[in-house]
Amino acid sequence: MRNSAGYTWLADTYKVVVCQPLKVRSEIGSTRKESIVNGILEQTFPAQYQPGPTLAEHLTFAFKREPLHLEFLARLFSIIDPLELETWIKAEPTGQFARKACFLYEWFENPALSYAGVEKGNYVDFMDDANYLVSQAPQRNARWRVIDNLPGTPDFCPTIRTTSTLMALIDYDLNAELARLGGEFGHDTLLRSAVWLTIKESKSSFAIEHEEQQTDRIKRFAAVMEQRCGTGAPPLTQEQIASIQQEILGPRALSYGIRKSPVFVGQTRGFQNVLHYLAPAWQDVEAMLRGLQAFESNTRGSSSILRAAVISFGFVYIHPLSDGNGRISRFLINDILRRDGALPPPYILPVSAVMQDHTLRPQNYDQVLDEFSRPLMQVIEPDVRFEGYVKYTDGMESNLHYDGYLHNSPAWRFIDLTPHAEYIARVIRQTVDKEMRDEASILRNHQLLRDAIKNVFEGPDADIDRIIRSIHQSEGQVGNKLLKQYPLLEQEPIRAEIVALVSRFLG
Repeated sequence: MRNSAGYTWLADTYKVVVCQPLKVRSEIGSTRKESIVNGILEQTFPAQYQPGPTLAEHLTFAFKREPLHLEFLARLFSIIDPLELETWIKAEPTGQFARKACFLYEWFENPALSYAGVEKGNYVDFMDDANYLVSQAPQRNARWRVIDNLPGTPDFCPTIRTTSTLMALIDYDLNAELARLGGEFGHDTLLRSAVWLTIKESKSSFAIEHEEQQTDRIKRFAAVMEQRCGTGAPPLTQEQIASIQQEILGPRALSYGIRKSPVFVGQTRGFQNVLHYLAPAWQDVEAMLRGLQAFESNTRGSSSILRAAVISFGFVYIHPLSDGNGRISRFLINDILRRDGALPPPYILPVSAVMQDHTLRPQNYDQVLDEFSRPLMQVIEPDVRFEGYVKYTDGMESNLHYDGYLHNSPAWRFIDLTPHAEYIARVIRQTVDKEMRDEASILRNHQLLRDAIKNVFEGPDADIDRIIRSIHQSEGQVGNKLLKQYPLLEQEPIRAEIVALVSRFLG
């Protein structure tokens, strides 16, 4: 039998079941060793690290040697006898781990402990800023002499572990990279590309949702990207979200505003509903959005890439709307980057084009969404029922019923978004280094081609562009329609030279 320690011992002893698997499993053995098994770090410590068989000893072990798991701790603290914490703090009134445990117990909005509070001891940060993304506006909790630097609120507080992999990925200066591209291709060329990149982002965003033929909707979304990114108040209030949603969806949507009904992501196979993700209870959405707003406010000054990743994926998982969640979540990436000054106007990063790439490694968009949704659904899907339609106050009808929202709310409220942050950091790098570079190269070559053709004959840019487009699309052939419209091309030397130029510059 394994001699477990930390979270694993606590889970076994208190029967704690989490939706998000533990990242680390600890045990006591003969020597210190580590191994990765199915994505979980299994670590063994020698006998001198053996905790005593108490909540206090194993929580201390976990705080010291295992990553913070807020969902686990929320569930644990909802079932323990608070007397265990009161006994611990009485025995160690200046101990930092006892104080952290008591602080977190009350931060989770459990009833206040029957203890007057501590009067001595230095203030300690709840989260280690060397290992986590923390609040840049921490608050001192005088009762436990703990600095509350959690980035969110009890309603929504994602965790970002600043691993060495993640820190290397976010070591990327967007402004500097754009300046480098401007130096290589010319700032005028790069600025001209901004218009097309906005349209491309809109098209790709719809393509992710398999709606790439929706021309009017693509134009609306592109207009929102151009006009709303980085302007006004952060777009996370109910009013701002509803306004952006209405601009994106247009006048013919079935429902606008924050949902008042259950929603899931899935599909129908035959007569069976297949769930990929069940969003949190609609009754919790407004509070969770306030938590997301608090995260946005508390983390200003932190990495813009991390902020953009958390706010985008946080919005996706909260799923506050009946329609438009995905598009707004991708809008938020550019909005936060622009708002933080990491992305100068008028540039829009066509991140959706990269997110649509299912060959992206080590994870693509669907796979990174599954980081949270798959283990969540493994726990809750057996209890989801489809029966009896109910009409809700937002006008939506649903036959989805689930009785476990309250029990499993810690999973939705305390998501570990570290993999998602790594993913967005990779997407942003590839967007600039490949998508924007390729687009700038195309525009530069097109301008050079246009100038070269004008050395052969004169004509308006629109006509020259039509000739270029026709020859390029027909792979070097000059069709009768083009010859009829531009008789000059009937002259063999001119026609041959134009075809050669198109091939040279556009391949």
